[in-house]
Amino acid sequence: MRIALVFSCLLWACAPKSHEAGVRHITYWEKWTGFEGASMDRLVARFNQRERERAGREANYRPIEVEKVAVSSLEQKLLIATAGGNPPDVAGNYSFFVPAYADKGALTDLGPLLAAAHIERENYIPHYFELGVYRGKVWALPVVPASVALHWNKQLFEDAGLDSNVAPRTIEELDAFAEKLTLWQVRLDSGDTVVERGYLPNVPDDRKRLIQVGFLPNEPRWWSYAWGYYFGGKLFADAAHVSPNDAGNLRAYDWVRSYSERLGVERIKRFRSGFGSSSSPQSSFLSGKVAMELQGVWLHNFIEQSAPGFRYGAAPFPYPADRPELANTSEAEADVLVIPKDSKHAHEAMEFIAFVSSPDNLEDLCLGQDKFTPLRTVSERFWREHPNPNIALFRELGSSPNAFAIPKTGIWNEYNRELTNAVDLIQNLSEPPMRALGDVAERMQAAVDRDRKTLLRRGEP
Repeated sequence: MRIALVFSCLLWACAPKSHEAGVRHITYWEKWTGFEGASMDRLVARFNQRERERAGREANYRPIEVEKVAVSSLEQKLLIATAGGNPPDVAGNYSFFVPAYADKGALTDLGPLLAAAHIERENYIPHYFELGVYRGKVWALPVVPASVALHWNKQLFEDAGLDSNVAPRTIEELDAFAEKLTLWQVRLDSGDTVVERGYLPNVPDDRKRLIQVGFLPNEPRWWSYAWGYYFGGKLFADAAHVSPNDAGNLRAYDWVRSYSERLGVERIKRFRSGFGSSSSPQSSFLSGKVAMELQGVWLHNFIEQSAPGFRYGAAPFPYPADRPELANTSEAEADVLVIPKDSKHAHEAMEFIAFVSSPDNLEDLCLGQDKFTPLRTVSERFWREHPNPNIALFRELGSSPNAFAIPKTGIWNEYNRELTNAVDLIQNLSEPPMRALGDVAERMQAAVDRDRKTLLRRGEP
């Protein structure tokens, strides 16, 4: 009954509405709400106005009208609608879903449409354009990119006697800073309590309670699969072979494990239990509980909304001291636009995508969402009007040769689940990285082999 109800709702969302005769109507599904949705709403209104004005000038022109629908859990509902033969004409999605959708035959190859729309990959930052390319075809165009960096609380740096304008450059410096930024409430023999800094290995566990930490690899929990890249690791050795247990990944997760060993698994769990969401004033970073975090370009907007005046800095995440070539490593993903398979108005959908992808409109969209544009060329107006003082840093990280993204595989969800479980075991000190990641390698190699056989049977390269 639930599946039938969901499917009927999807049919309703895509069903033709009663519209003015002669107008070409297209339905656009988008996951954005709030200020992000409002930013795209302005572009949709601008596009529709342009079309009406053109129809007023050209007697035989049939204008396109975009109807934008905000859809929760879009990534699942879009697959259901496409499988049922009633997809929207255009949709927003996350770049890391593109391979899975393409493998399921749920997307339209944009290649021929791009040429007609005069959209060229040379105009884009290469990394972001490539996010929409899979198995030699272009399935998506980036519209709102993102990258991640180390953020630090300047007040807490000053309280610890650190220079609030200087970030750690290496992993070793990060670890040293983290120790200085860690605070405990310690109970004395007299029953009184004092606050002390450092890891305090000689203080009995029942005498100390965490009240502030310098850094936690599992805060927020979003990056558990990604730490290996900062140490030179990769999750795939090549298209046919997984490598979660390569040397870089093993080194990374030994480092992750070291924080559990120094701080204590149960103490970390109790400490984290009081954190609010990453966008709230009660978040680990904004509440001053965690002094340094790996966070994305979006954090500036969270700060403006929830903690105006909060003093912070942003810099590339540190690299191992013996691997300076890994400087400026950053995960870089994007929100993308796609045309679902069997879209009834693919050419009209491409006209809308081309409109959004023009330099002025992309800049307006990214300004409204506090992000940076995926295009190579940026106007002076964009830099002048952008509210994020660190926006150039995030664009630089997204353009770095060391920018990485979630691996392009249709079985990423399965791989991510396996990695998350393994990292939990590592952080809980239940298994060493070699064993936990070795088990992931064994299970996921079998999954990759099955997936490749399925694709070969379908004639995919």
